[in-house]
Amino acid sequence: MTASGTEARGAGKSAAGVVNTKSARAIRRASRRPGRFPHASVGMLAWLMLVWVLLWADPSTGTFLSGIIVALFVTTVAPFPYVPFDGRSRPIAVIHLMTHFLFDIVHSSFQMARFILSGRQPQAAIIRVHLRSHSDVYLAMISGMTALVPGSVVVEAHRVTGTLYVHVFDTHLAGGIEGIHRTVLELEERVLRAFASHDELVDAGYVPSSSRRAGRLPVPYAPATGAPREFGTAQSAAVVQAQHAKRDERQARTRRIAGNALQAEVEQ
Repeated sequence: MTASGTEARGAGKSAAGVVNTKSARAIRRASRRPGRFPHASVGMLAWLMLVWVLLWADPSTGTFLSGIIVALFVTTVAPFPYVPFDGRSRPIAVIHLMTHFLFDIVHSSFQMARFILSGRQPQAAIIRVHLRSHSDVYLAMISGMTALVPGSVVVEAHRVTGTLYVHVFDTHLAGGIEGIHRTVLELEERVLRAFASHDELVDAGYVPSSSRRAGRLPVPYAPATGAPREFGTAQSAAVVQAQHAKRDERQARTRRIAGNALQAEVEQ
């Protein structure tokens, strides 16, 4: 082998090494979250501060200040994992959500107390409910709020299918199977109208608005649950196919981001 051939091969390896280094650097840069302080949103910091004040049961200035410091420390040392969220906050809908949620807690507490004092035997059951939204954020919010209402608890949640398995203390007290489905889906609608974006509301089959009076979209665009129904017309089939393609694209994007992050770590 001539000296020129050896030099050419060495130059090729050097060029390939430079390309790989640039690729790894580009992947790390694309998959890395931009550094910022604070690491959490203002709403999350306010929520953590409120939890701190409630734990101390002392709404004083010092408690609020210490709550802010603790919230900043916790979110900086142990930041929450990144979850795609494209929502917004609608104050009127948020107030309606919290008011209805507090009413459900009080009303269910009285119902449970009256049922226990009556000495009747409960007819417990586990009910499967398919949600209409496709976000982990709303799935977690609905699961937590459902579990906080006396008489119901979420025993399992499937994030891929958007399915909740809700254990109820007594099916008759909760309004039967249809009543349980209606209660969970109405809670989901209030959560979506309070925090979901325009596209997320449309994807769930709701007319974009902060009020429930806006109603739902026509049937081809508004499946009864998170799983689209099968329809006979070609236009409805196209709509369902577009919904499937959109969901598949969203899942593929999430997997691609996770794969790029892993590849960057391996090459590094």
